[in-house]
Amino acid sequence: MEAKDGRIGEVVEFYFDDKTWKIRYLIVRLGHPLNSRQVLISPDALLRTTGQKELFSVHLTKEQINKSPNIDTDKPVSRQQEIELYGHYGWPAYWIGGLNSGGNLEDTTPIPVTDEKKMDQINANKKPDADLYLCSTARVTGYTIYANDGEIGHVNDFIFDDQTWQLVNFVVDTQSWAGGEKVLIAVEHIKELVWQKFEVFLDMTIAGVKNSPLFDALKYKAIETGNTVKLTGNSL
Repeated sequence: MEAKDGRIGEVVEFYFDDKTWKIRYLIVRLGHPLNSRQVLISPDALLRTTGQKELFSVHLTKEQINKSPNIDTDKPVSRQQEIELYGHYGWPAYWIGGLNSGGNLEDTTPIPVTDEKKMDQINANKKPDADLYLCSTARVTGYTIYANDGEIGHVNDFIFDDQTWQLVNFVVDTQSWAGGEKVLIAVEHIKELVWQKFEVFLDMTIAGVKNSPLFDALKYKAIETGNTVKLTGNSL
């Protein structure tokens, strides 16, 4: 990732929510891999015209990013933590129609918000489900997949559209079954994602999963992030 005044770190994974299937944040590791902290950056803070491969550019300074709130990226993110993060950058809250609901910050410079009335307004406008948690792609990788009639595999990877930042498919590894393959399961088929038990439940049968489209890595552009590969599917 590149700030306005130089390289700041690398993208290692992503946070999404399981209601809208939106990628809400890029998790960026700052500094040296062995001695660094991780911060959250909204996709809508990215510049859209970098023209450089494998580079995310943001209209933020290194100082702004380095001073962002500490959030434990090994745990789910609460709405209260998001309010603190958005207050730091001066971003309009997406949960009341702001970022990640269609806009971006390419032509604006975020200014830290310290106005308590603005933060009170954000809290007052929170929806009943405003305390939903977000969780990382790295955490969900490996979750057991259950069809209506039994276990069928585990989460291997993800496919999202890097223009809309919408999660489109889970890549499911069914190789524990004889002749099993990696298949694509649309997020619309996911009934429930149980964080505490590391399980994903589908509205499909085992036969339906086996007959799903095969995953073909050559069709997608891979983004190397740490130990996993995240995939974007502009052709979907």
